[in-house]
Amino acid sequence: MPAVARRAFPSARLPLAEAYAGLLATDGVLRGLIGPREAPRLWDRHLVNCALLGELIPDAATVCDIGSGAGLPGVVLAIARPDLTMTLVEPLLRRTTFLEEVVADLELSNVEVVRARADALHGSRTFDVVTSRAVAPLERLLGWSMPLVAPTGALVAMKGTSVAEEITAAAAELARWGCGAPEVHELGTDWPVSPTVALRVAWADPTRVSWPLATSPGSPRTSTGSSGRGRSTGKRRRST
Repeated sequence: MPAVARRAFPSARLPLAEAYAGLLATDGVLRGLIGPREAPRLWDRHLVNCALLGELIPDAATVCDIGSGAGLPGVVLAIARPDLTMTLVEPLLRRTTFLEEVVADLELSNVEVVRARADALHGSRTFDVVTSRAVAPLERLLGWSMPLVAPTGALVAMKGTSVAEEITAAAAELARWGCGAPEVHELGTDWPVSPTVALRVAWADPTRVSWPLATSPGSPRTSTGSSGRGRSTGKRRRST
C-alpha cells in the first residue's frame, strides 16, 4: 500500500481498501474486469483517483454509480466515505456478480448492487449524486444520468482531458435538459498521483424539475405550468 493511500482513506477503512485492491488484482483481472497491466498501478491510477471524487460529494448523500463495472468509482467511494448510501448500477451479470461478492466479502452495509441499465430506474428513483467513470461522452451521459438526479442534486462524473470538447458538443443537450453551467474540477493537484478531472452538472432551476422526468426524445424535461415553475409531482425514493 503506497503512502498516498493513507491520505485518501480513513485509517479505519484502510484494510477494506487494501482488500478491495487485492480482489481487483486477482479476481478482477481473471474475470476481465481489470486489465493485467493495470494491476501494478491500481492504487494511484484507480483507487486514490476515485477516492478524490469524494471531495465533490456532500455528507450523508445518496449516490448512484451508473455503469459501475468493477466498482470504480462506486466501491471506492463507499469505502472512503461510509457516510454515503451507495447504489451500484451495472447491466452485465459477470460484473454484478463480482460486485455482489465484493460487497459481501468486505461487508459494505452502505452499498446496494442493482443489475440494470440506468434508464430502468428512470421515474422511480432519484439520488443526491449520480457518478460515472468512462461510461459515455457527456452528450449521451446526460440522458442516462439526469433523470436520476434529485432537484438539488448533481451529476458528478470522472472525465479525461477532452472534457472541454465534451461540454461544447453537449451544449444543446445541456440546454434541453435544463442544466446549469457545467463545472470542471481538477482534484488532487497537490497529490503524488495523476489529478482527477471531474465534471459536475446540476439543474439550472431545481424548482422547475418535475418527476418523473420524460425520457423520450424531444419530450420536455421540466415542468411548464402557467407560472413557468412547478414542483416535484412524483414520489422520490432514496436508496436503502
